[in-house]
Amino acid sequence: MKKRQVVVKKDCSGRSSSSSTSSSVVRTVRYAECQKNHAANIGGYAVDGCREFMASGEDGTNGALTCAACGCHRNFHRREVETEVVCEYSPPTSNP
Repeated sequence: MKKRQVVVKKDCSGRSSSSSTSSSVVRTVRYAECQKNHAANIGGYAVDGCREFMASGEDGTNGALTCAACGCHRNFHRREVETEVVCEYSPPTSNP
Protein backbone atom coordinates (compact mmCIF):
# COMPACT_ATOMS: atom_id res chain seq x y z
CA MET A 1 0.00 0.00 0.00
CA LYS A 2 1.36 3.41 -0.98
CA LYS A 3 1.18 6.25 1.51
CA ARG A 4 0.05 9.58 0.16
CA GLN A 5 1.03 12.93 1.54
CA VAL A 6 -0.89 16.05 0.66
CA VAL A 7 0.93 19.36 0.98
CA VAL A 8 -0.98 22.60 0.77
CA LYS A 9 1.18 25.63 0.14
CA LYS A 10 -0.15 29.12 0.59
CA ASP A 11 1.72 31.98 -1.06
CA CYS A 12 0.99 35.34 0.50
CA SER A 13 3.67 37.29 -1.35
CA GLY A 14 2.75 39.95 -3.87
CA ARG A 15 -0.33 41.20 -2.08
CA SER A 16 -1.10 44.86 -2.35
CA SER A 17 -3.49 46.94 -0.34
CA SER A 18 -5.73 47.66 -3.33
CA SER A 19 -6.41 44.01 -4.19
CA SER A 20 -8.03 41.37 -2.06
CA THR A 21 -7.37 37.68 -2.13
CA SER A 22 -9.07 35.11 0.01
CA SER A 23 -8.48 31.39 -0.04
CA SER A 24 -9.91 28.41 1.75
CA VAL A 25 -8.95 24.76 1.92
CA VAL A 26 -11.68 22.16 1.45
CA ARG A 27 -10.90 18.60 2.52
CA THR A 28 -13.15 15.70 1.66
CA VAL A 29 -12.56 12.36 3.39
CA ARG A 30 -13.89 9.16 1.85
CA TYR A 31 -13.41 5.62 3.12
CA ALA A 32 -12.89 3.02 0.39
CA GLU A 33 -12.44 -0.78 0.46
CA CYS A 34 -12.03 -2.78 3.66
CA GLN A 35 -8.49 -4.00 4.27
CA LYS A 36 -9.07 -6.12 7.38
CA ASN A 37 -7.25 -9.44 7.22
CA HIS A 38 -9.83 -11.99 8.40
CA ALA A 39 -7.38 -14.90 8.22
CA ALA A 40 -4.58 -13.35 10.30
CA ASN A 41 -5.14 -15.71 13.23
CA ILE A 42 -4.44 -18.78 11.03
CA GLY A 43 -1.48 -17.21 9.24
CA GLY A 44 -3.21 -16.43 5.96
CA TYR A 45 -4.52 -13.39 4.19
CA ALA A 46 -8.18 -12.92 3.25
CA VAL A 47 -10.31 -9.81 2.94
CA ASP A 48 -14.10 -9.84 2.76
CA GLY A 49 -14.49 -7.87 -0.47
CA CYS A 50 -16.34 -4.88 0.98
CA ARG A 51 -15.73 -2.16 -1.60
CA GLU A 52 -16.84 0.96 0.29
CA PHE A 53 -17.55 2.04 3.86
CA MET A 54 -21.24 2.57 4.58
CA ALA A 55 -22.03 3.87 8.06
CA SER A 56 -24.61 1.80 9.91
CA GLY A 57 -25.79 4.77 11.99
CA GLU A 58 -26.19 8.53 12.02
CA ASP A 59 -23.28 10.93 12.51
CA GLY A 60 -22.35 11.31 16.17
CA THR A 61 -23.44 7.79 17.16
CA ASN A 62 -21.35 4.64 17.61
CA GLY A 63 -22.99 3.19 14.50
CA ALA A 64 -21.37 5.89 12.37
CA LEU A 65 -18.01 4.16 12.91
CA THR A 66 -19.22 0.66 11.97
CA CYS A 67 -19.60 -0.47 8.35
CA ALA A 68 -23.08 -1.74 7.52
CA ALA A 69 -21.71 -3.99 4.75
CA CYS A 70 -18.92 -5.86 6.55
CA GLY A 71 -19.31 -4.97 10.24
CA CYS A 72 -15.74 -3.69 10.59
CA HIS A 73 -14.67 -0.45 12.24
CA ARG A 74 -14.09 2.48 9.91
CA ASN A 75 -10.33 2.36 10.60
CA PHE A 76 -10.04 -0.89 8.60
CA HIS A 77 -11.17 0.91 5.45
CA ARG A 78 -8.68 2.72 3.22
CA ARG A 79 -8.89 6.46 3.78
CA GLU A 80 -8.82 8.82 0.80
CA VAL A 81 -8.41 12.54 1.39
CA GLU A 82 -9.12 15.01 -1.38
CA THR A 83 -7.82 18.53 -0.78
CA GLU A 84 -8.93 21.47 -2.84
CA VAL A 85 -7.67 25.03 -2.46
CA VAL A 86 -10.23 27.61 -3.48
CA CYS A 87 -8.89 31.10 -4.16
CA GLU A 88 -10.96 34.17 -4.79
CA TYR A 89 -9.14 37.15 -6.25
CA SER A 90 -10.38 40.66 -6.81
CA PRO A 91 -8.17 42.66 -9.18
CA PRO A 92 -6.77 45.95 -7.93
CA THR A 93 -8.99 48.93 -8.45
CA SER A 94 -7.50 51.88 -10.27
CA ASN A 95 -8.10 55.25 -8.64
CA PRO A 96 -7.51 58.15 -11.07
